[in-house]
Amino acid sequence: MKEFPSNIERVEEDESNALMEIIKKYLRYWPWFLLSAIACIGAGFIYMRYAPVKYNTVAKIKIIDDTKEADIASDALALLSRNNKINLENEIEVLKSYRILKQVVEEHHLDIAYYEVGKVKSTQLWVAPFIVEKQIEADSVQTPWLYDITMDAQGMRITDVNDQVFTPNLKEPDSPTAGLPFTIKLREGIDPSFYAGINYSLVLNPIKKVIFQLIKDIQVQATSKSSEILSLSINGGNIDKNEAILNTLIEKFNRDGVLDRQLVSKRTLDFIDERFIYLTQELDSIEGGKESFKRSNNLSYIEADAGASLLKKSETEAEVNKLENQISISILLKQSVINQMDYGLLPANIGLENTSLNTLVSDYNKLSLDREKLLQNVGKDHPTLVALNEQLERAKVNIIKSVNIYETQLKNSLRQLKEEESRAGSQFARLPEKEKMLRSIERQQDIKENLFLLLLQKREEAAISYAVTAPSVKIVDYGLTNSIPVSPKKTIVYALSLIAGMFLPFAVLYIRFTLDTKIRSRKDLEILYPEIPIAGEIPFFKGTKSFMEVNDRSILAESFSILGTNLSYLLPENKAKGGQVIAVTSSVKGEGKTLLSSNLSLAYASLNKKVLLVGADLRNPQLHTYFNGNSDQKGLSNFLNDPGMNWKDCLVNGPGNNGSLNICFGGPIPPNAPELLSSKAFAQFLENAKQEFDYIILDTAPTMLVSDTLLISKFADATLFVTRAGLTDKRLLEFSKNLHKTKKLKNMAYVVNGVGNGKAKGYNYGYGYGYGSEK
Repeated sequence: MKEFPSNIERVEEDESNALMEIIKKYLRYWPWFLLSAIACIGAGFIYMRYAPVKYNTVAKIKIIDDTKEADIASDALALLSRNNKINLENEIEVLKSYRILKQVVEEHHLDIAYYEVGKVKSTQLWVAPFIVEKQIEADSVQTPWLYDITMDAQGMRITDVNDQVFTPNLKEPDSPTAGLPFTIKLREGIDPSFYAGINYSLVLNPIKKVIFQLIKDIQVQATSKSSEILSLSINGGNIDKNEAILNTLIEKFNRDGVLDRQLVSKRTLDFIDERFIYLTQELDSIEGGKESFKRSNNLSYIEADAGASLLKKSETEAEVNKLENQISISILLKQSVINQMDYGLLPANIGLENTSLNTLVSDYNKLSLDREKLLQNVGKDHPTLVALNEQLERAKVNIIKSVNIYETQLKNSLRQLKEEESRAGSQFARLPEKEKMLRSIERQQDIKENLFLLLLQKREEAAISYAVTAPSVKIVDYGLTNSIPVSPKKTIVYALSLIAGMFLPFAVLYIRFTLDTKIRSRKDLEILYPEIPIAGEIPFFKGTKSFMEVNDRSILAESFSILGTNLSYLLPENKAKGGQVIAVTSSVKGEGKTLLSSNLSLAYASLNKKVLLVGADLRNPQLHTYFNGNSDQKGLSNFLNDPGMNWKDCLVNGPGNNGSLNICFGGPIPPNAPELLSSKAFAQFLENAKQEFDYIILDTAPTMLVSDTLLISKFADATLFVTRAGLTDKRLLEFSKNLHKTKKLKNMAYVVNGVGNGKAKGYNYGYGYGYGSEK
């Protein structure tokens, strides 16, 4: 036997072209890709036409830090370092707080949405031809309430979700319409007939839902790490609405900061007014006492002492007054801290000449303001609030300690001054005791008057600060909108559409190829089972062209010529015992083994070779259907049941009385086909045939359905295993691989039948002998 060309070498050669083969496999379906790309780009065009357009609006503000007005002498290093003391994260949280955004929603009535209804999509309006005012509490709307509005020359019609129709009286717009939770009126100068045929939609949304959506939509971030400028942005379908929201948000945030600063001045004013009442009463008491003392002692005016002693005494008295004034203010501040039970604001800048103590009071007021803001959004047990309370308690303790220390220092200084005053007073020993008592009264009067004037000055300063409070932000840019939409982006949409158009057919084909378990071509067999040779490929014909003819030059004849040539590599050379036996089988029915056996016989006969075609499929004989025979015609089963008959009596001449071809049909279906095929009579039949014919071709049964083929495979010199393109399952061929590996089929080779058929179909016949169904 000649060496048959190996599929393994061919597979190794094709591995370098594997990628190109895969590409070609998909390129065969290029119309799919073209149509899919056109369809997806068309879908992208429709999406671009009807998708809601969104624009990006940006505003910028600078946070003003009033704490930077520091004393250069005491805080020069801090001024040089120019560190940003503003906590921008806190400011961002305030900007996006529910409290602030609720004011924005309420000012612009953002919980009421207007839409112009189109054929495909509805467009939200910022300014509708009518104005709606709710007549219910905002929190009463828990789910969106939808109303359809139409206008014509007769007026307006409103329809709710229950198809109930309302007709408001446009002549009396402020009068409510029964059943409607709002009043509606036309904008000034609007003619309803002009809007005839236009449908509008009105939606009352839950205010909480609108606020939370704004919190989600508005983005606030610092322009850089060291910057005090915040960038506010929002994406929306209406430019005017976007800009109005951001501008109003900035206004409300600035107003909130101004109110916070005014709280300190207001608390100072209240404190000073309370002290005025107390000082007025004390001054009246002192002046009344002075008047009584002078009247009882017959005094009017006392001449001032002359000379240096009087001047020194006056200076000492002035220092004493100053120290006592500071002690009084310290006592008042300490009493205010002690009496402060709810962490309220403390009076600031009331005349204490102690920088550290004034700083402690300022820090305490700042913490108090932070606590009040936080208390509006969280409960009293919130960890952050508890931490602020602890800081305030520590600040109060520090203030009291500082006041005590400062008071002690003042008293020590006062004691020393009074000692000096006592020494100076000895110089006035000659003055009457009455004059001393009068001086004491006048001193008390001076102290209260000075304190009164000081508080009056501070009150004016606090009143000015309250009336002229600096803004908390500087507007860098009001809301500005880019005219180019941020969504949808034309380039991205069309690019994604094209990618989808390419991906969809690719995915379908990939799944199809992955799930396809059928043999499609010779290459499938070469890849799956490269160790098993392929003897040939038989083309598919749609018409009645099934058999070869004499001197046939068709593709069918050429394919069987190639098959015969390749068989010469499988069959033994110079066989001395006569003709060679070729078995033709398949996995299951319908793969074309009988037709292939017939045409192979005709191909050898056309070469003037003596050929015997044997119907060895005794369970489902079909050979007679191809040569105008009948199922009861005498055949192989007759001889095997009666070995005494002449085996040539089972033979008939091939088509056209071709003397080179003889046919032995299967004969009547026997009940014991395996016993007959394994009998000596069948072996004798083949031995006799070998002496008369060059080739004996056996049309055998499918290997997976019955064991008949395996019983007679030992008589075959070569075995053709027929597969059908588009019909044979790759999983079934695993069985043929095992047959080849175990050498149960001698010199086995594949034949691919029906090549070139896009939708291969099986032959319209079936098995009825226990392993198939008749068709």
